[in-house]
Amino acid sequence: QVQLVESGGGLVQAGGSLRLSCAASGRTFSSYGMGWFRQAPGKEREFVAAIKWSGSNTYYTDSAKGRFTISRDNTKNTVSLQMNSLKPEDTAVYYCATTRYRNPYDYTASTEYAYWGQGTQVTVSS
Repeated sequence: QVQLVESGGGLVQAGGSLRLSCAASGRTFSSYGMGWFRQAPGKEREFVAAIKWSGSNTYYTDSAKGRFTISRDNTKNTVSLQMNSLKPEDTAVYYCATTRYRNPYDYTASTEYAYWGQGTQVTVSS
């Protein structure tokens, strides 16, 4: 079955950086888009970033633009999220997910994703 395992979360001070990674197995990784979502306490899960199956296109929520970078390595079946200039409002559980179809209509919609990881906690202190 498809498995997604996130790593790299932790506690960091505001202005610091973290790099999240997600290792995928059980599916042809290079055939599907990948995304990162996050969920803060008491809030709904929200889109953060996504990348096309080929890596040629990336998508970001407005709050992530200029601070976060999503990348993928199709030879290693991994997707990463480099997060710089972190803010306390970035505190959340971060999830990676893989799209249901090769070319989803809307990379920002959680319904376009078929499989999810268990999440990794990111805490940014002020």
